[in-house]
Amino acid sequence: MTFQITPRRLALAGALLSSLWLAGCGTITSPGAVPGQLSDATPERGTRPRPTPSNATTARDYRKDAARHVYQLNKKRIYEGKLPPMLYAVGTLQVELDANGKVLSMHWMRAPKHAPEVIAEIEKTVLEDQPFPAPARLGKVTWTDTWLWDEDGHFQLDTLSEGQL
Repeated sequence: MTFQITPRRLALAGALLSSLWLAGCGTITSPGAVPGQLSDATPERGTRPRPTPSNATTARDYRKDAARHVYQLNKKRIYEGKLPPMLYAVGTLQVELDANGKVLSMHWMRAPKHAPEVIAEIEKTVLEDQPFPAPARLGKVTWTDTWLWDEDGHFQLDTLSEGQL
């Protein structure tokens, strides 16, 4: 049996090559990246125990549960006491969470663009700290908080902040 080039086979081969060529034009996202992420930060792989679900009935109430969760997992990085009058970086981030507390997307309302390392560290922290408390009464939730950073890499979240000097 000999292989014959027919118009149909030629069209199929052309369609296949076109598809492969167009697929090569797509962007490659790093594993763990979520929509809205400004850095290429990815979480270190590991398993976290599922936190106690949140009973919050509003996104505003959920902020406290999410902030406590971040504080619990980052005890050594939390700034103790009142923050200094001049902060190194301030960033406000919205994080969309699904019904299980998994990060779906991030949206920077105010990114500390002068400090890209802080952006990357905040995004990495959010990704590593998932799953967040499941928003049991809300289904999914958008958690918004302001991250307050000093020069040494310690932070507070506005929701649980002890204020500034």
